[in-house]
Amino acid sequence: MAAAGFAVLDAASLARLSGLDEGALATLAPAWDDLPPDEHLRDGGHYRRRRHGSFLVDAAGVHPVPHRAHWQPVDYNALHGGIERWFEPLAPAMARSPAFCALLQGLAGCATTLRPGTERWFVEAHPFRIDCTGGIGRPTPEGAHRDGVDLVAVLLVARLNVKGGETRVFDARSPQGMRFTLTEAWSALLLDDERVVHESTPIQPVEPTQAAHRDTLVLTFRRGGFQDPQPGHDT
Repeated sequence: MAAAGFAVLDAASLARLSGLDEGALATLAPAWDDLPPDEHLRDGGHYRRRRHGSFLVDAAGVHPVPHRAHWQPVDYNALHGGIERWFEPLAPAMARSPAFCALLQGLAGCATTLRPGTERWFVEAHPFRIDCTGGIGRPTPEGAHRDGVDLVAVLLVARLNVKGGETRVFDARSPQGMRFTLTEAWSALLLDDERVVHESTPIQPVEPTQAAHRDTLVLTFRRGGFQDPQPGHDT
């Protein structure tokens, strides 16, 4: 992270970071079979399903906050920025899971290493399913972007019958970058959001007649508060 602005962890490393056994994270996976459709896609697609949750994380633990809209300024998301997007909340079984809470606390420790002195993190959790059954799915329809936070963690939960989904990370101030594909369940990409932009390429089914999807968990960590509409921003 210090050298390049990003890091890739295998599943074993992510589990150790969170103080968990390797199998503990896999207990979260059933939640991805109960994600409602994303009703806010502006590209006309119907390939994305998701939920959303918000938390405060500090030395005392993980504290859920009342359900709130997800909002980004157009500076960070030209396609979906400037609007309040209300998604269905995380399933209680996931939000209260000891493995999920340990994951948030472990990654909050990484965020504090990245931004020393921060005592409280404002965290948003986004479980996504990109379904490309019979067509194309776009993990990042907004293209290469930053999220307007401090740390972004992209966790691969599953790939079923898909090709594509290459991750691309580029220095925000130069054309230098890396391209790779996450394939191991519960491997993770960590991003210093101030230094890099990122995107994932579209996915397609390997076998067109069979179900195909890519499941991820995106966690964002931000100092000072959640992103909310401010006077002077588009709404």
